[in-house]
Amino acid sequence: MLLTLTYGAAILASSLLLFLVQPVLAKAILPWFGGSASVWTTAILFFQAFLLLGYLYAHLTARYLSARRQAWLHAGLLAASLACLPISASPAWNPGAATPPVARILAVLTRSVGFPYFLLAATGPLLQRWYVRSARAAIPYRLFAVSNLGSLTALLLYPFAIEPFLSVHHQLTGWSIAYAAVAALLAFVAILGTSRSTVDSTAPALSTVPAPSTAVTLPLNDRLRWIALAACPSALWLGVATELSQNVAPIPLLWILPLAIYLLSFILTFDRQGWYRPAAYRILLPLAWAILAVGASRLAALVSLPGAIVLLSLVLFACCMFCHGELAARKPDPSQLTGYYLMLSLGGALGGLFVGLLAPLIFNRYLELPVAVTACVLLALSLLYRLPNRRLVRLAVLSIAAFSVATWVGGRSQGDRLRVRNFYGALHITDTGSGDLLRRTLLNGPINHGSQFLTPQKSRIGSTYYGSESGAALAIRFPHTRPRRVGIVGLGAGTLAVYGERGDSYRFYELNPAVISLANTEFSYLRDCPCDVTVVPGDGRLALEREEPQNFDVLVVDAFNGDSIPVHLLTSQAFAAYLKHLRPEGVLAIHITNRYLDLTPVVAALSAERGRQARLVRNPADPDRDVYAATWFLSSTDGQFLSAIGPRSLPLPPSIPIRPWTDDYSAIFQILR
Repeated sequence: MLLTLTYGAAILASSLLLFLVQPVLAKAILPWFGGSASVWTTAILFFQAFLLLGYLYAHLTARYLSARRQAWLHAGLLAASLACLPISASPAWNPGAATPPVARILAVLTRSVGFPYFLLAATGPLLQRWYVRSARAAIPYRLFAVSNLGSLTALLLYPFAIEPFLSVHHQLTGWSIAYAAVAALLAFVAILGTSRSTVDSTAPALSTVPAPSTAVTLPLNDRLRWIALAACPSALWLGVATELSQNVAPIPLLWILPLAIYLLSFILTFDRQGWYRPAAYRILLPLAWAILAVGASRLAALVSLPGAIVLLSLVLFACCMFCHGELAARKPDPSQLTGYYLMLSLGGALGGLFVGLLAPLIFNRYLELPVAVTACVLLALSLLYRLPNRRLVRLAVLSIAAFSVATWVGGRSQGDRLRVRNFYGALHITDTGSGDLLRRTLLNGPINHGSQFLTPQKSRIGSTYYGSESGAALAIRFPHTRPRRVGIVGLGAGTLAVYGERGDSYRFYELNPAVISLANTEFSYLRDCPCDVTVVPGDGRLALEREEPQNFDVLVVDAFNGDSIPVHLLTSQAFAAYLKHLRPEGVLAIHITNRYLDLTPVVAALSAERGRQARLVRNPADPDRDVYAATWFLSSTDGQFLSAIGPRSLPLPPSIPIRPWTDDYSAIFQILR
């Protein structure tokens, strides 16, 4: 019993650290890549890849080394890994803008935590293998459920118990201290597991475990089936996370929900067989597929936002339970344990590779979830409904053809003019309306990033969030010294250029190269502006930090990707960069329209920290002019300006004071509506 508890504690602790380090490091490097959500997807791909390497190491050492040599090798590597502490994310490890973002993220994470993470990843399968030898227990797979329980615990602890109270620096330091302690525990367990004195004489006899030289080769069909059953739920949870954030509700950290469901299905199916009953899922899965066929955005319109999230969560749970239940039902003899886990990790990595790397290259829209669901259907037809292989192949070919046609027809029916996808997101342009109301819109998912009327007499009207009564327009149109110098972080369609006059200077900062291209080719705001227009590629804050002071009369910050926010644009260091480029009486205008976050306390705290006064401007919607309701935060030391906009603005509402955000500290959950 004591031996089992020791192994369980070691596995639980290592899996806790495996999952805790993921959000910490991803958050640390987010500012380097403009806060793009793709940073999280790429980071998950990295961690899945290193999990695969750890499982491969565990498999090879278990196959070719004796238990004693395995233990001493692992203990030695754990000791060597202490030289990597404390872990950090140093900007010096960033290869630079000339390297693609995905490669840069992978390089930084490898330098930061690659070796310690690799050893932690190997812990689960190694310790389960040693547990089989030491305790003579034929069924070590419940320890796999314990491992996933540790991962789920870490996932839920981070946003609620760690992020709100500790800076990133302290999180990394705390993780490093915990790693040193866990490494010592693992080294102790490794050596303990090879001692004959630890054999539990009361445990049931172990089924014969082949020696390394006589290990049975796993059948190819079994290995391929394990890989497919592991890859499908990996792609499914990532696809649902993308679907929720892009087409339902771009709530920060909403990916926690699908990942928690993914881990929970692992815990249940590997805890005991009774949680998964194939007969029940023969009925449940078709219902799940039917719900997914409706589409996430249509679900939100039919049953409300919370209802859509609940339905998608239940559908994901059913699909993951099927895949992981079939995996658990096909567990091999413990002598094949490390090879089995290697196939599971390979499948998980392939699912992450598809969503994180391949999909952005081969699709011009978010199609990861439909593809993953199609894979789930085909697996179920084979394993649950026993469809013959020939019919399955024909059905797969037909599905691919139908999927391609449906995607093309669906895009045409939505008025798509153009679709583009890259690391920073999927953009599409639509032409809607007719006559004088014909307009062109730039969209990122469901979020509008600028529209323009196509008739010459209306093409210079400020629309969407930038109408003439918006906070940004009021700040720009205030009678500043001529000519005006205006800086704008976030280009979109270039709508704010409509307020430029001859002699003015407008300087846009835009991270996404696809947005720059579309603003210049599909919209005429920039080329029709009589003022001097410059577009600076790259992250706006980083560019401002590099440049000499620009002496802007107005600096507009509007680089938020939908309803999610690049946190690095709302920190004390970011405000310092903004004020460096403003004239002493200049106006800082920040777009804070958001359905899910109340950003007012954040920007109010930062403004007060700098001794600046602030007002809110909320303009109503005007459908005839294609103007949306918007909220802008205006910060200035110019009393004349604040008095002039007084009748059109609101004082800051009373709110719970929060600690000003910094590059080292932020807490999204504090400002959820």
